Amino acid sequence: MERLGAWLAGHNLPGTAELTEAAIAAGLTGIALVLGWLAGRHIGTRIAKAWAEHINGNAANFHLRVCAIVRWGSAAILLALAAVSWPWTQLAALVIGLGEGLSVAMLVAAVLRGLNLPRWAAWTLGALAFTAILSHAIGGFSMVETTLDRVGIQVGQRRFSLFSALTFGITILLLFAGVRLANRVLGHSIRGARGFDPTQKLLVEKLASIAVVVLAFFIGVDLLEIDLTAFAVFSGAFGLAVGFGLQKTIGNLIAGIILLMDRSIKPGDVIVVGDSFGWVNKIGVRAVSVITRDGKEHLIPNENLMTQEVENWSYTDRNVRVRIPVTVAYDCDLKLAQELMLRAAAESPRVLNNPKSNVWLMAFGQNGVEHEILAWISDPESGVGNVKSDVLNRLWLLFKEHGIQIPYPVRDVRVREWPTAER
Repeated sequence: MERLGAWLAGHNLPGTAELTEAAIAAGLTGIALVLGWLAGRHIGTRIAKAWAEHINGNAANFHLRVCAIVRWGSAAILLALAAVSWPWTQLAALVIGLGEGLSVAMLVAAVLRGLNLPRWAAWTLGALAFTAILSHAIGGFSMVETTLDRVGIQVGQRRFSLFSALTFGITILLLFAGVRLANRVLGHSIRGARGFDPTQKLLVEKLASIAVVVLAFFIGVDLLEIDLTAFAVFSGAFGLAVGFGLQKTIGNLIAGIILLMDRSIKPGDVIVVGDSFGWVNKIGVRAVSVITRDGKEHLIPNENLMTQEVENWSYTDRNVRVRIPVTVAYDCDLKLAQELMLRAAAESPRVLNNPKSNVWLMAFGQNGVEHEILAWISDPESGVGNVKSDVLNRLWLLFKEHGIQIPYPVRDVRVREWPTAER
């Protein structure tokens, strides 16, 4: 008991007024958290629904993100107002600081996770935000800053410490999150703009992304106070090495921009490059994604599309003519056979009525009369072979119904002289 009395004498316990003020602060903190929860449940749900209908189109996971952002953001704003509305005692300020720090930390984590940042980065920044808010609430961040700055080394005229490393990491993560957020906002604004076709929108979006990255680089250099003149000695050799090492990458980047500018190849076009046939899914910084009818995705470098011969089936017109060879027997009714060929093409669902299909007599072959059905389709990305198959299947049934013979090779063996057996 004597030791307990001595300890109590050396430490001032909070009085009744201070405890009452701390209880009021705790009550206000609880009310702010409850109001934030209600705001997230009602306002956040409406915002997520509006986002899904007008912007994103798919908000399965984003619904929870929006609710969390509204919930913790509302609570943080209310607690910040409560913190500055009254000169709280140290204990009451600590209670409000804990609630405000928790709200800000959860808000930062929810926003960064919504921007697809790694989980460790989001929670690290959230923990740092909690520490900063709590330190400010109990008297400032100077004590923590001084402690972190003591641990470090001096390199020339610059000092590297734990505080500078922490500042560097936070700045990089914040710039990365800002770039992701700016690219999303700009991408949505550009895609919703009128007066541009999809290719022009894609070009403007890529140029805007490059501009955002360059701007973030210079902002980071200014915030971190990096002296670029220190690298002047190495700039020539470094630039030469980068020029040789990234020659193909820069070439593909410029080729992709040129393809988007002249609109010779656009997303959705059906192209043939060498043995690759499919429709263009995406024009990236380095390569063009071409999806074939087999579901395979070919990544063709942009330079190849600039230097090689490319067949674009939908460059100026999406209508493509399909050639279907058909051979009939010599002794059949040729006019009836040609009418049945036109009928089979007209009954196929993907064959267009305008331009009309046609039948050409190509040659009098060895086995029969060779024809070619010329049918037009407007969706080559759905395949060409299935159109031929559908027309030939219908033609087979029509030929069977009207007695048109399809010839097959016949080989006659003529024996001019039988060898006589030797006696």
